[in-house]
Amino acid sequence: MSAIFSRKEKPVSAKPQKSKLRDWTEALVIAAVLALIIRSFVVQAFKIPSGSMEDTLLIGDHLLVNKFVYGVTLPFSDERYLSMREPKTGDVIVFEFPEDHDKSYFKRRDFIKRVIGVPGDTVAIRDKQVYLNGKPFRIDQQVYKESNTTQGPRDNMRTITVPPNKYFVMGDNRDRSFDSRFWGFVDKTAVKGLAFIKYWSWDHEKMWPRWSRIGRKIE
Repeated sequence: MSAIFSRKEKPVSAKPQKSKLRDWTEALVIAAVLALIIRSFVVQAFKIPSGSMEDTLLIGDHLLVNKFVYGVTLPFSDERYLSMREPKTGDVIVFEFPEDHDKSYFKRRDFIKRVIGVPGDTVAIRDKQVYLNGKPFRIDQQVYKESNTTQGPRDNMRTITVPPNKYFVMGDNRDRSFDSRFWGFVDKTAVKGLAFIKYWSWDHEKMWPRWSRIGRKIE
């Protein structure tokens, strides 16, 4: 019987197997790159360290910030791309503290406040009542009269107009908030994103989670 093959077939050479260490290294690098992309352009987690936004946000609340709703920025650039909309009155935003702009990157702080006035709006405060475009915006109970100069612009502020590409922001806990009344406007390029949900909350006094706040939308 004649042979089917006139010559021996050469065995297929097996591909060299990757080491487990290399597999783990590649997986970690990919995960780190994806995490960096997500953190830079999609969503970022923040923790509330002060009571300036009470009762909307409490100390120990952990929240997620949508970083693409106002558009993404490329490294070393102030230009925004793929913007879905501009910040509007009532948005709770995270931004780079304006007075830290000239500091080194690692010394810059992030603040969180509520947008009160957008470009073109007029904002005034008389006996703690905020007037937005001449109409009452919000009323607090404890009022410091204008004669009490130690309070500065906290409870009384002349009418100002929000310039282009700027925002006037305030904390919901107005008596304990260091905001636009004291240091001015937030530039559009300093806005990092829109706070939209509380994913965790820890009560440091009771040493127990605030279950009722977890998963709540920020309004």
